[in-house]
Amino acid sequence: MLNQRKPNTMTKQIWRVWIFYMVITANRSEEKAMTQACPSCDGTHICDCSSMNLRTIPSGLTTDVTGLNLSYNSIEHVKETDLKLGVNLRVLLLQSNQIRTIDKESFIFLGKLEHLDLSDNKLTHLSPIWFRPLFSLQHLNIQGNLYTTLGENPLFSNLKKLRYLRLGNNHSFSAIRKQDFDGITVLEQLEIDGQRLKQYESGSLTTVNSINHTIMNINDVQVLSGMLEDLTNSAICVELRHIAFNTASESSLLEPMSRSVMEKLVFKNVLFTDASVIRVVNILRHAKQFLELEVDNSVLQGTGQWHEQIKLNRESAFKVITVQRLAIKQFYLFSDLRGVENLLGNITKATIVNTNVFLVPCSISRHFVSLLYLDLSENLLADPNLGHSSCEGAWPLLQTFNLSQNSLGDLEMTGRSLSHLNHLTHLDISRNNFGEIPESCQWPENLKYLNISGTQIPKVTTCIPQTLEVLDVSSNNLNDFRLKLPHLKELYIAKNKLKTLPDAPFIPNIVALRISRNKLTSFSKEEFGSFRKMETLDAGDNNFICSCEFLSFIQYQEGIANVLANWPENYICDSPSSVRGQQVKAARLSQFECHRTLAVSLICILVVLVILLIVILGYKLHVIWYMKMTWAWLQAKRKPKRAYNQDFCYDAFVSYSERDSEWVENLMVQELENAIPPFKLCLHKRDFVPGKWIIDNIIDSIEKSHKTLFVLSEHFVQSEWCKYELEFSHFRLFDENNDSAILILLEPIQEQTIPKRFCKLRKIMNTKTYLEWPFDENQQQIFWNNLKIALKSYDDF
Repeated sequence: MLNQRKPNTMTKQIWRVWIFYMVITANRSEEKAMTQACPSCDGTHICDCSSMNLRTIPSGLTTDVTGLNLSYNSIEHVKETDLKLGVNLRVLLLQSNQIRTIDKESFIFLGKLEHLDLSDNKLTHLSPIWFRPLFSLQHLNIQGNLYTTLGENPLFSNLKKLRYLRLGNNHSFSAIRKQDFDGITVLEQLEIDGQRLKQYESGSLTTVNSINHTIMNINDVQVLSGMLEDLTNSAICVELRHIAFNTASESSLLEPMSRSVMEKLVFKNVLFTDASVIRVVNILRHAKQFLELEVDNSVLQGTGQWHEQIKLNRESAFKVITVQRLAIKQFYLFSDLRGVENLLGNITKATIVNTNVFLVPCSISRHFVSLLYLDLSENLLADPNLGHSSCEGAWPLLQTFNLSQNSLGDLEMTGRSLSHLNHLTHLDISRNNFGEIPESCQWPENLKYLNISGTQIPKVTTCIPQTLEVLDVSSNNLNDFRLKLPHLKELYIAKNKLKTLPDAPFIPNIVALRISRNKLTSFSKEEFGSFRKMETLDAGDNNFICSCEFLSFIQYQEGIANVLANWPENYICDSPSSVRGQQVKAARLSQFECHRTLAVSLICILVVLVILLIVILGYKLHVIWYMKMTWAWLQAKRKPKRAYNQDFCYDAFVSYSERDSEWVENLMVQELENAIPPFKLCLHKRDFVPGKWIIDNIIDSIEKSHKTLFVLSEHFVQSEWCKYELEFSHFRLFDENNDSAILILLEPIQEQTIPKRFCKLRKIMNTKTYLEWPFDENQQQIFWNNLKIALKSYDDF
């Protein structure tokens, strides 16, 4: 039994050792993989190792790295040795990991660090030892962790250069103690996230002498009031987020703001009621340095029934109001705002955007006696209501008016409604749906800037005021721009359908022109030069035809690169195909492409000359005559072969040279036609049908004759007419494989003198007996007898 247990025990030990070895190997492999996972740094020595599922900080950090991004990984622990080579680090981003612990000396070598982000981790406590070496730190973000307080000892006492601080969380951060901000005297921005903050020790923020922008995400009004009390002498801009003011008593806790040096107050994601609005406004009207109020993405539960009259001190600095995305659930029941009329007299800038405004009562408009800037974009204003809102006496000093993205549809009515605003110089009515544009309109007499982009207008007319210096008609349906605007300096006409630059004489003082994303294919040196005062031309994103003339001008014109905006990246060739997709600046064309017209002209001239030469040669060489004869032969080839017993008109057709006519006509014809019985011969001089084409006469005569007599001589083979006769007569005779041809050799002929094309004639002369005319008179009678016998041999075919 003992011996049996030993092997089992040894086997278990071996398995344990092997498992331990595999675990160690896996961990080392994982660490090695993590080390190699981070890509190399770029030329600015910034390493981006974000979103790589790293569980540890890679060990490949070098001393020349100035920025390290380790965000969105799974790092849990920052060890002392992880960042020992980060002596030159300026930025370290560790947000959105799983960090639970940081060794005390982890940041000891980061004396040059300026930006540290530890947000959205799992830190349950914060140690001042971490931050003690970071004497260069300017940005610190420790939001979104699990700590409940900032610790027993001051965290930031050594951070003399700290200017941006974000702290707290929405889960567990519950208390701010008096020593928490010790050491901090000046901040550009302080953000405190404390949705569960319940305890605030009075005086905690008084150590900070100046805070330019304070953001407080705190929903406990009591805690908020205590913090505002400590900020009365330091906070310039206060931003309150995610809080509800349901009653006037809750709003009263903002009373410290009435004594503060605050210049701007921002409400973001805040809930108001009619009662709380009145109370907040009455508090703010006592703040002597209060200048600007902004309400963003908030809710008003009320209908504007503000029975308490709001009065604003004449010496109040309140000048600017901005309301964006304010949801008024019962806006259709909203009253005429008479309760706030006294607030409006000092306001110089008002922005009411995306708030479902469909009407501004005339009485309210008239109280904006100091208003210079008004933005009512992204609302529901229509033409009739605009006329009521802009009644006589409304906005008497208004200079800039933004009515973009409303429900305006009549350009003539819009201009007439605003025509009494004598100080109005800037008007934005873009992204409305005008569709059509009338020929004439009324406008404010001093209007300098007009934006009617994205309004679907198909053309520009004299409705556009002549006083303009800046006109924006982008994103419309314009095919051209032929409107005289003598004072215009800037024209924005992008995203239309223009094929050419506007005519310079219509806009002689233009300084800036944007004509990108049109159908512009090119522009010439003359067109460009006609804009004598042009300083900026944006013609990018067009389909340029990169002709040689265009490339020569735009690539070599002196100083054009300083005028063209977005040059050269937005100037791309669309054609010809050889340079399509290339930048205009880099495009090059061949000599043929550059002189294509000349090349085509030369080719055309050459073709004409060749055709003319062919015509002349054809005329000289009788090519047309040959073609006609070839056609006649082809026609003859198609005729059916003559039947054996068909009637013939002649005994023989005689083919001879005109120089041999004396022998033929005086001897042969007399001998044969006077014989008993007589032979009937067909002679071209006598028997051809007058007016009939000679080729047809030849073919018809051959077909109507039993035999064909060829009177061969040197004259025959040298005669053009005889050649033509043989060219067309021997085809049918020889193609039918008959022996109807009779050859008479009038005189000896050298074989080489017979044209090669008469191959069958050569063959017959070499294989058949022919009749040779004897010069001996005693032999001539034998010749005539043999010829007569040959003519009588009808059975041969």
